[in-house]
This record gives sequence, structure tokens and C-alpha cells, in this order.
Amino acid sequence: MTYDVAIIGAGVTGAMTARLLSSYKLKTVLVEKTNDVAMGASKANSAIVHAGFDAKPGTLKAKLNVKGCAMMPQTCRDLSVPYKNNGSLVVAFSDEEMDTVRELYDRGMANGVQGMTILNQAELRALEPKISDEAKGALSAGTAGIVCPYELTIASTENAVNNGVDFMRNAEVTAISDDGEIFTITTAAGEIRAKYIINAAGCYSDVIARMVGDDSFDIAVRSGEYYVLDRSVGNTVSHTIFQCPTIMGKGILVTPTVDGNLLIGPTADDVGERDNLATTDAGLANVRKLAMKSVPSVSTRDAITSFTGLRAHPVSDDFVIGASKANARFINAAGIESPGLSAAPATAEYVAEKLFASMGATPEKNPDYNPYREAPVRFRHMTAEERTALVKENPAYGRIICRCETITEGEIIDAIKAPAGARDVDGVKRRTRAGMGRCQGGFCGSKVVEILARELDVPVNTITKFGGNSNILYERTK
Repeated sequence: MTYDVAIIGAGVTGAMTARLLSSYKLKTVLVEKTNDVAMGASKANSAIVHAGFDAKPGTLKAKLNVKGCAMMPQTCRDLSVPYKNNGSLVVAFSDEEMDTVRELYDRGMANGVQGMTILNQAELRALEPKISDEAKGALSAGTAGIVCPYELTIASTENAVNNGVDFMRNAEVTAISDDGEIFTITTAAGEIRAKYIINAAGCYSDVIARMVGDDSFDIAVRSGEYYVLDRSVGNTVSHTIFQCPTIMGKGILVTPTVDGNLLIGPTADDVGERDNLATTDAGLANVRKLAMKSVPSVSTRDAITSFTGLRAHPVSDDFVIGASKANARFINAAGIESPGLSAAPATAEYVAEKLFASMGATPEKNPDYNPYREAPVRFRHMTAEERTALVKENPAYGRIICRCETITEGEIIDAIKAPAGARDVDGVKRRTRAGMGRCQGGFCGSKVVEILARELDVPVNTITKFGGNSNILYERTK
């Protein structure tokens, strides 16, 4: 088969672009090098929908951030993804930082951000009583929100697949050739032929671009370390609390999540390795110290896990989106660091616009396109009556597998059988939250492995944590 479009990279940008292209009469394939979607920056970031005051006016970051923020509530409703408009606060701790707050306000006004105000100390403490006594004031951005980044990516992929997009996992791209009309993409899962390519490969987007002779941009991989705190302290603050930004990013934040936890981080360190997800004592100590600067009551004694995410920082400091000068049929969607999640719905539109310009025409609309994703069963959110009716219909929903998060066997089976469904333990975790509670899978992990093996009809020792060589079991010892 020859595809019209091959999208390389199943992060939030690639997934949302695939969903948008499925609304047209195009044969599209979404190509991912790992065992699942959302395995790069889209599974490990701050989960913030930024208002858009931080990006430099006139940049793609600014334009797509503000537009994407406005689009996000409806996008999440269509895809049945949790979203909360909780607003954000950039807190100043000195008169000099209050000057920075005013500069951010002016920048936000230039970018077209609505709902901003500058708060004095008393107004800030009235909104967030647990904020530090050292805080002088803050910039309030009412349009900011929070979302689950990997659930948004999963939902976008499911919707794209339901609308006709093919999904290829474990298909790392190793070479690309072009005969002038058709690209031949060599992957670990076989060759793919496509008329056009969209490069949404995250931290590897410059590597993929060089396969077609495009060396016009470079990606610096930037790591950020985080703590996730237990839901018991999830109501410590109601807004996303930022400190004043630096050239390395938006600084250490304290924020609630849509699932009720508290998230603190990230650090920002340029690293040479594109896959180094290690946490460090020094990095996590910095997270603790700076989070407590904003909210002194934050304590990592409530931490249930820590993690590191990687960001594809473009050396140009702006998104790289458009047809490559090396090959007009090769469309870059690269350097999508923060606010990439916030911008994702608008970025997908912008990428499609560049693709259609390269094609020379806008394709026909897909008359069967359905923009909606049915909400998955969430047993923990149901009433007693709803639970009783569901269990009567399917007893699998009556068997609790993850006690911390109240996740049932039925939900895990649904996650495996979904379009582009889970194939490993972390895939189940991201789709259902099984293993995301205080015990971090200590009790439910073995059961999830058994269910995966049974539903996929494979030997139990082939089940992995996150694909590759991350096998949970290897062989019997007795």
C-alpha cells in the first residue's frame, strides 16, 4: 500500500495531526518507534494548558499557544478527556520580579491573551492561602488549565484510528529514500511508502529530517525532573503556581492534576543523551527546595513517585513547522517543546495547512468522519446504582484489580481492546490508572500482567513494562 501521508511520531502533535487528517479523504499512517503512543514528552510533562503570555510575540509558539488554549476545552469534550480551567499564577518574590510580572502581562496582551490581571500580595493570598509569605504579588491568567497529556494523545489516536488512520508501533525509522513522487520509509517493522511525510518525531526530529537532507535545525534535548504527590495533598493549591521564568524555561511549578494529585517540578537541564530518563538526587533536591519556596507546606514525604521527562528544545527557540527546503513533500512539525501540549489542537491545524499547501490543494472532506470519542468506563467515578447495573451487564467490572485507584478488570480489558490499545503494563497504566496509586503497582501489577497475556493470547513472559526488553518475567525458576 502507498499512503498519502505518513506521520512519524505518535506524541500529542502527531496524534492530533493524524486525527485532523482523518477528517479528509486521505490514507494516513501514524508511525511510532516504541510499543505505544505518548512515549516521549507527551507522557512526562507538566500537563499544563498555558494561557500564552510567556512566548515572544510574533513567534509560532505565541500564535499557536493562544489559539490552542482556546481550542482545548472543546477538544477535550469531543474526546472525553479530563480538562480543568483552574487558571495559573506567576508569583514574584521581589520588586525586580514584579517588574518581570508586568513584562509578562504586556507580552500576554501583545499575544492576545484574555483574562489576565496583576495581583498584589493580599489579593494573591486571598486566592491561594498557602502561598509563601515572601510572595510580593503575581500575574493571574484565567484562561490557563490542566489536562492529562497522555490521555489526550491516546484519545486522539483512538479517534484517528476509528476514522481510518493506520497505526504502526515498534516501527523505528532508520532510513528514508525518495524517487520524486513516493517516499520509501525503512522501519523496524518493514517498509512504508507514502507521498508525503510529516516529521513529528520529538527529540529525534532533527535526526529524521537529516534522512531527507534537511539540516536546517538542531534539537537540544532538555530534561526535567518531577515529583508526583499523593491525592491526599492534591488540594494544597487550586491554581497552577509558577515562579518567574528564566532562559531555561518556566521554572519549578506546583500544580494540581486533573486526577487529584499534586505535581511539582520540573528542573531544566540540557543533556547529551536523547533517551536518558534517570532522576538524580541533585535534581530532585532542587525541585523540593524551589517548590517549597512557592508553597512552604509542600512536602515530598507525600511523594508517591518521581520521574524525568525530555523536551525537544529547538536551538532557534521557536517551533519548526513547515515544508522542508530540502524536500517540499516533507513537512516538519519539530521543536515542539512547552507550550507544545497547549498548542497541540492549533498546531495540528497549522501542520495540515502546510501539508495542503505542499499538495497544491485541500483534499475532500471525509463524509464519515466522527470527531467524538466515546468516554471509557471509569468505575471509580460511578454512583452505586451505575456500578450495580454495569456489573450486572458484565461481571468483569465487578472485579477490582487496582485497589488504590479502584480500577476493574473490565476497564483493563477495554484498554487492551481499544483502537491502538495497550500492549504493555505501562500502556494499561496510562489508559486506566491501574498502578498509579500509593503502591505504584505493588499489588495490582502481577494481575495486569496476567490479564494482558490472556487477552493478547501470548505467553506471560513476553509481557513487558514498556516494550523493548523491559520484560516483567523471563522464565520459571522451578
